[in-house]
Amino acid sequence: MSSIIFAAALVAGIGIVLGLGLAIASVVFAVPVDEKEVAVRECLPGANCGACGFSGCDGYAGALAKGETTECNLCTPGGNDAAKAIAKIMGMEAGAVTPMVAAVMCQGNCSNVEEKLDYSGVKSCKIATQLFGGPKNCVYGCIGFGDCVNVCPYEAIFICDGVARINPDKCRACKMCIKTCPRGLIDLFPLGTPKAAVLCNNHDKGAQTRKQCKAGCIGCMKCTKVCEEGAVSVVNFCAKVDYDKCTGCGKCHEACPVGCIDLFTIKKNF
Repeated sequence: MSSIIFAAALVAGIGIVLGLGLAIASVVFAVPVDEKEVAVRECLPGANCGACGFSGCDGYAGALAKGETTECNLCTPGGNDAAKAIAKIMGMEAGAVTPMVAAVMCQGNCSNVEEKLDYSGVKSCKIATQLFGGPKNCVYGCIGFGDCVNVCPYEAIFICDGVARINPDKCRACKMCIKTCPRGLIDLFPLGTPKAAVLCNNHDKGAQTRKQCKAGCIGCMKCTKVCEEGAVSVVNFCAKVDYDKCTGCGKCHEACPVGCIDLFTIKKNF
């Protein structure tokens, strides 16, 4: 019996000593907590997308608390509400968050683009694009296997007729899908006023593009000739729109012979 009591006492003693050691270590090695940083972090949505330019929400909160940045409106997922809350904590001007939404610049659906091979591998756009440029004839367009769908923290992306599409009501412009798309087809699109957008990223000459996609840009330059603001240009056989210059007049949309330029007018409150 005495041996059992001795063993129990020994274990209890070891536990007490270790507990005291951990308690002392927690005090000695404690990391000072900045109350402002903690408060700012609570205002952020926690997407850790990096859209603010820092290493996630913790990085942005730390930068604000340390004075490394004074911009309270860098969190696009948090929007104006987060900016105002952060500004109140920091005693700064909030500034406005420019409303944006992600959009897939491609019309390479099952009707416009045919498949060149029967792909039976892993359903990943990044992996599929390494095999002869993917299963579709167009090597510039959306593969449609949903890598962007898998990374979207807001469930804003879905696949429709072989092409990724984004629900603007759910999108918070976190840029996760932009970083993931191996073709670079997703871009942020300004909201509130009509803007023209080229739904194509094909950089082959017109004749080759037509063989690949019925709705691909053929680089005919008609859009550039009718644009009075100089907002449309053709680079490497593909039209591009400068959103800052675009007034949404719709003339480029009307002039496009293949219908790859569309007008977007999306209103949404963050």
